[in-house]
Amino acid sequence: VVKARRVGNPPYSGGAGSPTLRGSQENPASKEPAVTQPYPRHSTVSRSPLVAALRALALPADHYAVFGSGALLPAGLRDAPGDLDVIARGPAWRRAMGLGELTVPSSCLGRRVALCGGAIEVFDRWPHDRPAGELIDTAVVYDGIRWVSLHEVLVWKRAVGRQKDLDDIRAIERYLRELQQHHLAA
Repeated sequence: VVKARRVGNPPYSGGAGSPTLRGSQENPASKEPAVTQPYPRHSTVSRSPLVAALRALALPADHYAVFGSGALLPAGLRDAPGDLDVIARGPAWRRAMGLGELTVPSSCLGRRVALCGGAIEVFDRWPHDRPAGELIDTAVVYDGIRWVSLHEVLVWKRAVGRQKDLDDIRAIERYLRELQQHHLAA
């Protein structure tokens, strides 16, 4: 098991495929220490064609994060999401705009660029109560990619309450409960 930590903007300290991370464990939203999220060494991240396509876009790593169901990949809670939702800012957002057509998402909040035939959707904000930049800055870094924390994904999936999210909600709750029990036992 590899421990991934919430980070501000520290550099990724490992090479390709390496889960070694540096960073703070403080959760800025709660001001309490964040529980680290251990991810399996053999997560499906490195085998995912969607992740390979995301890497090929060459978005500046410190300026985007994967949100939605894709954020379940590092924990092994999803093997193959149908698409990747990405929030981006600054240089990553400008790069995405240069790669595809700018549209308005169905939420009518912000802007979206659909890439790779719509398999990767890049948003300049997320219909969430926290700003995109904050979600990016507090994301968990795994294998060189920022993934919005499972706690934030859970909050969002509960708020939208779609039928298709119910399995994800149960999986995240179970994972976080087991993680908390492991943390308390340690």
